[in-house]
Amino acid sequence: MVKKTVLKVSITCEKCKKKLLKAVSSLEGVDKIEVDSSKGTLTVTGDVDPYDVILQARKAGKYAEVVSIGPPPPPPKQDEKKKPEKKKPEEKKPEEKKPEAKAGHCYMPCDCPACRQMAIVYMPGWEEPDPPCSIM
Repeated sequence: MVKKTVLKVSITCEKCKKKLLKAVSSLEGVDKIEVDSSKGTLTVTGDVDPYDVILQARKAGKYAEVVSIGPPPPPPKQDEKKKPEKKKPEEKKPEEKKPEAKAGHCYMPCDCPACRQMAIVYMPGWEEPDPPCSIM
């Protein structure tokens, strides 16, 4: 059964976005993936279990909060009774200047706090791969 799963995910940079898309797109049954960085939402449509989508998002290092799970919106219906209208020659209109959309707070890839996190693993001396080697 096709479902639309909407998750709230913290997307701070393009690297995070690509990592999340790559993780979720590997699932079987995914038809469509939409990511809105400004709202922080991930929308997955297809025959995929929402639990699997959440697990993949967490494996990508993102905390996923469920916004909604439900059927996808129905496709727009086209009336067969409508006759195609003849195209009129278009009048040239002066181009209107649109205000540029300002992005929210976006980090540079090197400044992203989520990407800077590093795991520190302590290894006892007997488990080191090459114990006699030391650099001073």
